Amino acid sequence: MEDIAALLRATFRTANRTAFPVSATGSGGMQTMVDNLIRPADRVICGVHGLFGERMADALTRRGADVVRVEAEWGRAIPTEQLVAAAEQPFAALFVVHGETSTGVAQPLDALAEACAQHGALFLIDCVTSLGGHPLELDAAGVDAAFSGAQKCLNCPPGLAPFTANDRALERVQGSPSWYFDLRAVLDYWEGDGARTYHHTAPTNMVVALREALQIVQEEGLEPRWERHAKAHESLRGALAQLGFERIARDGEQLHPLLAVSLPDGVDAARLRGGLLQEHGIEVAAGQGPFAGQALRIGVMGEGARPEPQERLVRAIARELDVDVTVALDALQDGWA
Repeated sequence: MEDIAALLRATFRTANRTAFPVSATGSGGMQTMVDNLIRPADRVICGVHGLFGERMADALTRRGADVVRVEAEWGRAIPTEQLVAAAEQPFAALFVVHGETSTGVAQPLDALAEACAQHGALFLIDCVTSLGGHPLELDAAGVDAAFSGAQKCLNCPPGLAPFTANDRALERVQGSPSWYFDLRAVLDYWEGDGARTYHHTAPTNMVVALREALQIVQEEGLEPRWERHAKAHESLRGALAQLGFERIARDGEQLHPLLAVSLPDGVDAARLRGGLLQEHGIEVAAGQGPFAGQALRIGVMGEGARPEPQERLVRAIARELDVDVTVALDALQDGWA
């Protein structure tokens, strides 16, 4: 448990004492954040430009918060000036999704901590699909609390939600409406000085797996890992462009660990995904929201951000489309060169 706390601090790039995995998927990390750091009637600014921003807005509303939605179209980052403008009136917290899994967009964090500081508000983020694969330094960005997921760039099986919060955020904790996600009780389990207080039966196999995954991250190094994911993203993007797929995210807004692409004309998304799964053993995610039936969402995460699995995917897509793969493979190899 101490190893994981130290490794999570290094991966989050934070000095926070509190760094532990919630015994749940990333959604449990979100619930931990909402239940403990938000109080009923709090004014909370919530960035919404995809499914996971929508989920947080829903969770905040259920908590009884006064939710101020700052929206952008799916597939675009939210302009920083819109979030800062919403922060002119007093508020308790500002939340954004750093890596929007539904669209493959990375949200800039610049200037948001400063906007929060003017009102003593918390700066909260979802980094489920960015932690360990896209540049992110929590302390440098002024983030007060964040949650992630074990199964994305950390390349660990799903079932744990890395979570961290600084002392300023923990001062907001007064008690959770949820027994299971009560942060004070859980931290007595994870941070007990000399004597840990039992709270629940942790998924011990997952905890051991996460420690190994985090050690692998540190062995590779965060900067080299970020660079590998960026190269993998651009290499696969270039290859799929030769087959008629176009990235949804604009240049400069792309989330390296996830490539969301629109389909070539005449290609049926369900049929293509079914063929990839049944004939090649490859599963890619469907488009969501306005991109349902019109896009693919392809993980470029962990060991998936390597030349070999990407070549296998490109070959399989070309076969399902019944087109020549040569130019696409050449583009993939050029990207990795």
